[in-house]
Amino acid sequence: QEPAPSRPIPRSMAGPGLLAYILTSKFDDHVPLYRQHEIFERMGADIPDTTLVDWCGAAMRTLTPLIERIEADIMASDILHADDTPIRVLDRSAKSKGLGKGVKQGRIWTYVRDQRPWSGAAPPGTVYYFSPDRKGEHPRKHLKNSAGILQADAYTGFKALYETRADGSAQFREAACWAHLRRDFHDIWTGTKSEIAKEALDRIGQFYDIEREIKGLSADERHAVRQQKTKPKAEAFHAWAEAQLTRIPGKGDLAKAFRYGLSRWLSFTLFLNDGRVAIDNNAAERGMRPIGVGRRNWLFAGSDTGGETLARAMTIIETAKMNALDPQAYLADVLSRIHDHKINRLHELLPWNWTPASTVNCKAA
Repeated sequence: QEPAPSRPIPRSMAGPGLLAYILTSKFDDHVPLYRQHEIFERMGADIPDTTLVDWCGAAMRTLTPLIERIEADIMASDILHADDTPIRVLDRSAKSKGLGKGVKQGRIWTYVRDQRPWSGAAPPGTVYYFSPDRKGEHPRKHLKNSAGILQADAYTGFKALYETRADGSAQFREAACWAHLRRDFHDIWTGTKSEIAKEALDRIGQFYDIEREIKGLSADERHAVRQQKTKPKAEAFHAWAEAQLTRIPGKGDLAKAFRYGLSRWLSFTLFLNDGRVAIDNNAAERGMRPIGVGRRNWLFAGSDTGGETLARAMTIIETAKMNALDPQAYLADVLSRIHDHKINRLHELLPWNWTPASTVNCKAA
């Protein structure tokens, strides 16, 4: 008799299909575990909240070798988008400040590889990390083995990554985000109806018109078009912005927006010289959207360990979705196979390489 297949969680009654449903419901559909408990109870299955928590943590430990492969592959990319966002974390020490007794503010970081806009060869994916605070040591640790181009906001914690070394090199070149700058002018326009802010929006909008035309073209083609069409408009924007600073109050929000762009002009124009670089950091901001949706449902992570579980689950689920997979079907199949899969062939289960077991078995037959 053939030995029974390994269970996703040793000595547990939870099967791969059930675990995949629970993980997808919690981390993709954002249904808190206490609501899932109520749903299961209506179906006649009494699964305590504590058991669901244990299953989520154990399933993530089972998937850890695969998640680590995803992380290693994506973080080795020479172009990354980065962003972070706060989450509330239950603080059982009850010493937290500012968010109410027993609640502190943690952080979720994301690093995204998305070469689809320039038809790059590497598959898309996103890595999430949790940290208990927003100290700059966290992104430096995440990116310690990475190098190339980093597209992010102006957070000071990234500054050390751009600094010139003794040999004249730097770990990363900085690519700034035009959407971020545009948002500053948009807020000024909606609040004050400033004609100067409106003109800034119109000028930046012309850059985006060109970007829509070149989406999906090769890096070389994008570079050629940007040099021909966008570069003259960018140079005109720079000259116009400097002229506006001589006409407007120096301490206002409008002047602050202009100075933000002009002081980081090399970073804002890096995309003109490299067709692989995006005009903005929207890829990372899209990666943060599920966290924003989730916060309105689960309100807070139960602990730092819960924040780490959230980050690992989001890594595998969001990467699966970026590769056009149904995350529940993918997780169910992987959880059913991972313990019996040869470790030197684990790359076959990565989202961009995955073939369902049913398909593999049909080919073998």
